[in-house]
Amino acid sequence: MEFLWEGFLAITWKQAVMFLIGGVLIYLAIRKDYEPALLLPMGFGAILVNMPHSSVINHVVEGAGEVNGVIEWMFNVGIDAAEAMPILLFIGVGAMIDFGPLLAKPTLFLFGAAAHLGIFATLCISILAGFSLKDAAAIGIIGAADGPTVILFSQILQTKYLGAITVAAYSYMALVPIIQPAAIRLVTTKKERSIRMEYKPGEVSQTARILFPILITLVTGFTAPEAAALVGFLMFGNLIRECGVLHTLSDTAQNVLSNLITLLLGITISFTMQAEAFVRTETLLIMLLGLCAFIIDTMGGVLFAKFLNLFLKHKINPMVGGAGISAFPMSSRVVQKMALKEDPQNFILMQAAGANVSGQVASVVAGGVLIQLLAPYI
Repeated sequence: MEFLWEGFLAITWKQAVMFLIGGVLIYLAIRKDYEPALLLPMGFGAILVNMPHSSVINHVVEGAGEVNGVIEWMFNVGIDAAEAMPILLFIGVGAMIDFGPLLAKPTLFLFGAAAHLGIFATLCISILAGFSLKDAAAIGIIGAADGPTVILFSQILQTKYLGAITVAAYSYMALVPIIQPAAIRLVTTKKERSIRMEYKPGEVSQTARILFPILITLVTGFTAPEAAALVGFLMFGNLIRECGVLHTLSDTAQNVLSNLITLLLGITISFTMQAEAFVRTETLLIMLLGLCAFIIDTMGGVLFAKFLNLFLKHKINPMVGGAGISAFPMSSRVVQKMALKEDPQNFILMQAAGANVSGQVASVVAGGVLIQLLAPYI
């Protein structure tokens, strides 16, 4: 009882705040079903790493002295040293993605590019807010709207705000059904949201489906080497799906591998949520900047679609542009739901899905290009 009492007395106010944050993440995961596979382990991990003298960070072993605890060890091996966890997760993500709608209408690639304006805009805003160039770049990558991408590139940039950036990225990914509709309505009219689009699916051969991941990997490797690992593993997962001879491995990648890595990644990233590094005014500012990144992403895609409509005979529903962010498949579902709300007979899911999967590739490439451009200055 004396040791228990001493433990309570050792809790600082910052650790108490982290217990509260961990509880909020767990609440959002369970009660609101917001990205539960990640927010639940992150929330529980935030509690674990902030307990006084917690053995998950470091502890004393007789005969060996002080050694790394399990979460610190997982972070050092899986994220800090080899960046293995976020990269391996992309095998599963790639195995889940059907690039068919995108290959049937390759022009949808444009929306994946336009809907990542938030990365570069937030970088500039972060610099104006007083962050260093490398920290501002890492904050800007929140606009990639892709958790593993955010973790990997933030780690490459060696930002000291990895915990806050990761929490912001995953929190806003979970809140896409709330953020995107509000942002889209700000820059569209009811008439624009009601535009119907014809979808004439073209035949996409198996050869095209197999060559696509190989070619994308080659192009990325030559143009944005920093993105080669993520794009390569994403495309490798997709190749497993499309080759037609590895059905069992494809199922394993989509389910067992993805779930296992997601679970471990969530609790491992909590290592960066220790109170002294997390509870600071910069964290609140990063959360605000992350929200700006998601809003600018969405508006950028929508406004680009509206710009194209100035020259097109058959108009594009601008909401398709908003689906160009990397939050797959949530964003395309949000856009379809909005379309049905304006017109119960308006089906734009396939176009939105094509833009959405293009955003998955574009987010990684944009992050790689950003690091390539900033490398001489960081």
